[in-house]
Amino acid sequence: MTPWAVTLVATLAALLGFRFAVRRGLAPKRVPHDRTPADLGLTFDAVRIPTARGRRLYAWFVPAESAVPAPVALVMHGWGGNAAMMLPLVPALHAAGLTVLLVDARCHGHSDEDDFASLPRFAEDIDHALAWLRHYPYADAHRIALVGHSVGAGAALLAASRRDDVAAVVSLAAFSHPVAMMRRLLAHKRVPYLPLGWLVLRYVEHVIGHRFDDIAPVTTIAAIRCPTLLVHGAQDTTVPPSEARLIHAARSGEHVRLRIIAASHDDFGDPQDIAAEVAEMTGFLRKALTEPA
Repeated sequence: MTPWAVTLVATLAALLGFRFAVRRGLAPKRVPHDRTPADLGLTFDAVRIPTARGRRLYAWFVPAESAVPAPVALVMHGWGGNAAMMLPLVPALHAAGLTVLLVDARCHGHSDEDDFASLPRFAEDIDHALAWLRHYPYADAHRIALVGHSVGAGAALLAASRRDDVAAVVSLAAFSHPVAMMRRLLAHKRVPYLPLGWLVLRYVEHVIGHRFDDIAPVTTIAAIRCPTLLVHGAQDTTVPPSEARLIHAARSGEHVRLRIIAASHDDFGDPQDIAAEVAEMTGFLRKALTEPA
């Protein structure tokens, strides 16, 4: 084999190895459900919702006990999570008279696999869940709120920034910018930012088909016009609360509120110690979805 051929083969092998390492290192771990709404004494339907690329989402539809059609909270988990991890929020939402739709994003929970997951694909899944709700007779298409955690929160903000038919948003522990989050991840994995980390970020932008600046919550928040509540834990070591303040500072008006609470990044999936804060969030949604503007 000639020297140039050896160089070519080595380069291709390095590129393929880089691609494999990045995709494997950033792929979410699929976690099965460990409970259902029935474990909380709630009636529900397990549904399949068509989304992009011919995939289908698995979701739980928990109808309100009040007269239908009822206002809806569409709940999206975070990276590596699933609908079951958001179940602890549901009793308070249900008690407030809301129907709740808990969605597994692609590559998560019981939803279909895809070639990769990303914040924009989480937002696509939210868009398709919204479309499904608008044809469901027990949901009020004019009173739908988005509730998201972490990457799911960023996706909720992205989806709401592109629509005028979302009535409210609750963002739980969103990061301000994907680059900030990924640089923390790379540092945790002891990957130097220059040059390798920088190349990883550029490759991920290429794969997902979006510039990080365009999908960052610190960017999308300015385009959101509906009532929005940013909730963040003061003890969050995964996403520092300073990032919530950056998102809030970029808002376009006082319809966006910030609430820093005594919690960590994952306390929203087990809210026993933040009952008062969950009640406040529920009150915010009840007001946004049931009272005249």
